[in-house]
Amino acid sequence: METSTEPAPSEGKLIAVSTLPSYGSGMTNSERGALGVVDRWLAAINAGDGQLVESLSHEQVEIVGPRGSGIADRSILTEWLTRSGFSSHPVRWFCGGDGTVVVDQDARWTDPQTGAAQERKRIGSQFQIRDGRVAKYVRFDEGVQTALSAAGLDEQRDLVAGG
Repeated sequence: METSTEPAPSEGKLIAVSTLPSYGSGMTNSERGALGVVDRWLAAINAGDGQLVESLSHEQVEIVGPRGSGIADRSILTEWLTRSGFSSHPVRWFCGGDGTVVVDQDARWTDPQTGAAQERKRIGSQFQIRDGRVAKYVRFDEGVQTALSAAGLDEQRDLVAGG
């Protein structure tokens, strides 16, 4: 369940490549769709593709994190991406039936100027998918258990990949 980047054959640019395992056969189309949106969103983050991140997000997206929260124009995501140096490796995926997805991630931050490692930690991320786009993102530095609790998901019942 990794996301990697590979050179695009004709352009020499990095493109997002998903390696999320196939989903359980008992899942609804809505659950599969929500997981697919989050998978593509995270792959775009890792590839540094702000334009794709924006296209996968609602025009007005709610962001909640350690430095504050609020609803903002999705263009803020590209600005954040260029200055944050953030990337992550998804470890486990959880999904509820209402467009809620929680991802247990090994997160890394690097200095965008030098590429030097700054921080690494295991975080939980909660996504709310509405109309096929990310409407809300919440980062939980306390880890996935806190994210699952906030989302009303159960670690055993709602695990769909990883673990």
